[in-house]
Amino acid sequence: MADLDAFRADVRDWLEANCPEEMRQPIQDEEDVVWGGKTFNFTEPQKLWLDRMAGKGWTVPEWPVEYGGGGLDKAHAKVLREEMRKIGARAPVQSFGIWMLGPALLKYGTHEQKLEHLPKIARGEIRWAQGYSEPNAGSDLAALMTKCEDKGDHYLVNGQKIWTSYADKADWIFVLVRTDFQAPKHEGISFILVDMDQPGVTTKPIKLISGKSPFCETFFDDARAEKHNLVGELNKGWTVAKYLLTHEREMIGGMGSGAMRPMGDVAVQQVGLNEHGMLADPILRADVVRAEIDGLAFMSTMERVADEAKAGQGTGANSSMLKYYGTELNKRRMELMMDSAGSSGLEWDADEDVARMWLRSKGNSIEGGTSEVQLNIIAKRILELPSA
Repeated sequence: MADLDAFRADVRDWLEANCPEEMRQPIQDEEDVVWGGKTFNFTEPQKLWLDRMAGKGWTVPEWPVEYGGGGLDKAHAKVLREEMRKIGARAPVQSFGIWMLGPALLKYGTHEQKLEHLPKIARGEIRWAQGYSEPNAGSDLAALMTKCEDKGDHYLVNGQKIWTSYADKADWIFVLVRTDFQAPKHEGISFILVDMDQPGVTTKPIKLISGKSPFCETFFDDARAEKHNLVGELNKGWTVAKYLLTHEREMIGGMGSGAMRPMGDVAVQQVGLNEHGMLADPILRADVVRAEIDGLAFMSTMERVADEAKAGQGTGANSSMLKYYGTELNKRRMELMMDSAGSSGLEWDADEDVARMWLRSKGNSIEGGTSEVQLNIIAKRILELPSA
């Protein structure tokens, strides 16, 4: 306990001295998010904050030091998160590498793969995309048909992936490919890392109803993949894929507790206060309070699930619960933003882009596994309800 108290005091002092004021403000829009990568345009405060945190290993505090992490145990990492939250410090980098690929490499990667890729992820030097879904393999992901052929000293990948978020801005992509077409559907699949900076990989953005989108189609035409970038065993990639999906669902669920402006502040700015210093619209006031309380309860649940996972109990089907409820919270937040904005929220080219954000949030129920699929998992594996 004394050790944790001393660590908390050190963290508090370090954060106060090293976190730029600009990095303590709520994220306003997509331009505020630091994704890192070879082509990312950092502001000076963003780069300073990332470099300082990466230097401590605190972009990934629980990863081993030799792979770019901070080597903290769960208790010390929790203290770090709490102290960052107290001053409103933003995550120094958002990354599919941190949220998804990193945990998969830590569990299934070779020592050489970890040394090659994890430190670059921790420092925000490489931006990763996810190559899972295909036009005919969405919720039924195991139906994927992207082909990976053994060419002796390397592999050649041919096929198409879809809904590859930010693939047009990514440096590398982790891909599920079929390496054995004679095997049963869930077998014969491998997990491989592909450098996107080559002629055999092209991307095409997909525009959604919001008028813009992070999603892309990604095409592989004799794209080269090195054999040392096969993660796990050949034809056993489904095991890696399932493990990674639990982390993806936790990540998407985290949208319900993101470091954004408090909903109450947004509503006050739009609606104003009454003579008693309260939000002028009583119905909106009740809805905001309810959403904020639910958000705090959700954060507590995420902490509990994380503690259980670190204690060796694993996440398992809880990731589906977090994904479902987190996306529902995020959609509620967008609805409240529209309610607060009133008729001005319908403006398509307004500075706040409220209408676009509201429309974009509808996709939360689909990406990372549809809500219907998550509810089935929750019913079977958490509630243990009988099949219909």
